[in-house]
Amino acid sequence: MSYVLAKSKDDDILSAGECGGAVTSILKYLLDEKLVDGVLTLRPFDDIYDAMPVYVTDSDDLISTAGSYHCAPTMIGDIIERFIDDDTKIAVTVKPCDMRAMKELIKRHRINDDNVYFIGLNCGGTVSPVSGRKMIDLFYEADPNDVVSEEIDKGKFIIELADGGEEAVKIHDLEAEGYGRRNNCQRCDVKIPRMADIACGNWGAEDGWTFIEINDEKGQKLVDGAKKVGILETKTPNDAAVEGRSKVENIMIKMAKKNQDATYPLVSERDEWSRCIGCYACRDICPVCWCFENCELNKSYFKDEANAFSSPIAFQGVRLSHMSFSCCDCGQCEDVCPMDIPVSLIFDKLQKKYYGRTGYVAGVSEDIKPPLYSPEKTEL
Repeated sequence: MSYVLAKSKDDDILSAGECGGAVTSILKYLLDEKLVDGVLTLRPFDDIYDAMPVYVTDSDDLISTAGSYHCAPTMIGDIIERFIDDDTKIAVTVKPCDMRAMKELIKRHRINDDNVYFIGLNCGGTVSPVSGRKMIDLFYEADPNDVVSEEIDKGKFIIELADGGEEAVKIHDLEAEGYGRRNNCQRCDVKIPRMADIACGNWGAEDGWTFIEINDEKGQKLVDGAKKVGILETKTPNDAAVEGRSKVENIMIKMAKKNQDATYPLVSERDEWSRCIGCYACRDICPVCWCFENCELNKSYFKDEANAFSSPIAFQGVRLSHMSFSCCDCGQCEDVCPMDIPVSLIFDKLQKKYYGRTGYVAGVSEDIKPPLYSPEKTEL
């Protein structure tokens, strides 16, 4: 593991990108040098609340993906498993929960990681697009449609308006009123995706630079290659920068632990599951749950004559026994639940219990295989 500060030497990327545009420059290098067939990343469409996954094959199109989008989908890990074949070489930008989900799929032989460059992005949390618009209207007294960019920095959610104005509100104040980051992001204690080839962000970085943690040989070759072709400038961070980055990470982790201690005891699994209608939304959206054709939940003995689950506990019990130990706490199941059940909170709570017994952290542990799994099995 080593550290560098980096920024783009391409003027257009430098202008459009976040923190010096290092990530966009690295992606451009991979496409221009034909090291990958495409790049899977995010691009805003109608506005900053509408960032969606895109597959880019022309490096000229990367400029439209530059920047940070906190009001965005929380997971793109399963897109590779579902839509991109093993022979396609790609680069993908990943938050910690994205990377954790992909690691779980790699263990299940669903992703060929030899053909994937993982460009990690440090993450202090994401904001639901609908909640984000309401939050800006209520707390910033601004028209959400006038917001041209947003960022999270030094404990504040900062917006820039079309007229050039900038406003900031403390995240703590937003979350005290039920806004701010998603609930799962508030309790997430994996803030830097060290499972990726490189982990990039602004924590500890000088203005206009990206702080990059190089985690493996592939990541080192990425940075060296981009520098060699002249698209990336690098320098070594000083000790204060490294310590500053570590300080921010530790503060974020302490906040997450505090949230876990406050929320885990309050949730009653049995009471919450009693509202489950067996709609399958949580199963279908889960990035790690992949065996739909052989899914136990599709078996006839789980249904009654009305084709409905006789007990919501049975439905969720199967999901918990199959997936709770591999939950990456991305929060998608909670986003899509029509009954507002805190699904990811329950799964994450049990994942933490499993960690306490075995030391296994979903998507992080390398030397421990996930339970109830072997490569020979066709289903979990």
